[in-house]
Amino acid sequence: MVESNIEMGRFLANTINSIDKKGRVSVPAAFRTVLGNQNSLYTMLSISSATIEAGGPQLIDAAETRLAQMDPFSEEYEIWSFYVHGDSDQLKIDGDGRISLSDAMREHAQIEDKVAFVGRGHFFQLWEPARFKIYQKETRLKALELRKRLGEAGGSVTAQGGAVAGERKH
Repeated sequence: MVESNIEMGRFLANTINSIDKKGRVSVPAAFRTVLGNQNSLYTMLSISSATIEAGGPQLIDAAETRLAQMDPFSEEYEIWSFYVHGDSDQLKIDGDGRISLSDAMREHAQIEDKVAFVGRGHFFQLWEPARFKIYQKETRLKALELRKRLGEAGGSVTAQGGAVAGERKH
């Protein structure tokens, strides 16, 4: 296997695109650049929100790495395998950079005629735009509160608000 010294780009920013009459939506050009020459997109229905997670093969590879660490006869393996393989799809990207979302995907994310593409670093999400705007507003407020707590803790804080082990409070 040949390793590349080129670091994978990141999916950044957010944009809203319309779904055409044939049910296709254009993947943002910046996201297609990160995907490189790949003519397909891997998707997984999010287990934590009404969104679709998408990206290159690294998306599925990361989930399969976790799966490989599990006992293949365990309930955890069965559940994670369903999530990784049964709730995922590989969508073709056409020559104009468009994908077609299945009915199951659109139903899960409550997407009708527009899609918000939201960068998340090594993957991106597809949202129903109004739901994304609510999430965006709520998350900005939480980030502001987290920043305040970080300042008070003198460094990092946990999601529950406590200082991370090894951090000093001033």
